[in-house]
Order: sequence, then C-alpha cells, then structure tokens
Amino acid sequence: MDTVVIKTIDKANEMIAQYELICQLSPNVTLNDYTLMINDMVELNYQQAVAYINEKPVGVCGFWINTKIYSGKYVELDNVVVDNNFRNKNIGQLLCDYVLEIAKQNNCKTAMLDAYLENERAHVFYERIGFKKKGFHFIKPL
Repeated sequence: MDTVVIKTIDKANEMIAQYELICQLSPNVTLNDYTLMINDMVELNYQQAVAYINEKPVGVCGFWINTKIYSGKYVELDNVVVDNNFRNKNIGQLLCDYVLEIAKQNNCKTAMLDAYLENERAHVFYERIGFKKKGFHFIKPL
C-alpha cells in the first residue's frame, strides 16, 4: 500500500472538500447542510484529521477538544470515515492514533465518541483500539 499521510485541517473550505467522504457515513446530509454545519463548528474549534494517499483523501476524523465535569478535558472524535475502497488497510487506526496523540499533547484526560447503534463494525473497531461502552447518547428533535 502507498504511504498514508495525515494532516490536520482547520479551515471550513478544506473541511467542506471532505463532503464525499462524510456522505459514506451520513448519506442524507446535503452539501448545503454540511457547509452550514462546518461553518458553525469551525467557530467552536472543530478540526479534522485527513488521511491522504497520493494526495487523495481516503479518510477523515473530525475532532474537538473541550471540558466536561464528568470527564475533565477531553477530545471528542466525530465522524470517523474511511473511504469504502480503502477499508481494512489500518487507516482508521492511523487516524484515531493521530487524534489521540493531539489530545495527549493538549493534556486531555479522556477521549470519547459516538457511534450509531446499527454500526456494529464500528463498535468492534473502537473496542479493539481501547474504547469502552460507557452509556447511552440520548437525542430529542426540537
């Protein structure tokens, strides 16, 4: 396999360029909605780690660093996506390791993420790399 290069991006236009990857996890998100969300999220220090092979993006992992009472300073991984054509090539592991190293450099005490209930392959992956199921994420449309 060719060399995987991972870079952090923090500009909205660079993140919007990752839309096709995001659609592999969230196919119902329109480009317009994604653009609006990314513009809001960048204002809250959202960033993305993007994995490239031969300058082509093949994986993305959004993240932000924050603090909560129950966890202290933490990194939240958001929308970890590896292109369907590049799965099972360790790219997801590389992306997560990259973001977790950033978290350590920023003195985070915890890493957390959400995974869809039906995405059992993701559950197995996250547990394999050391994440534990802690609770339920509740959501209520407003």
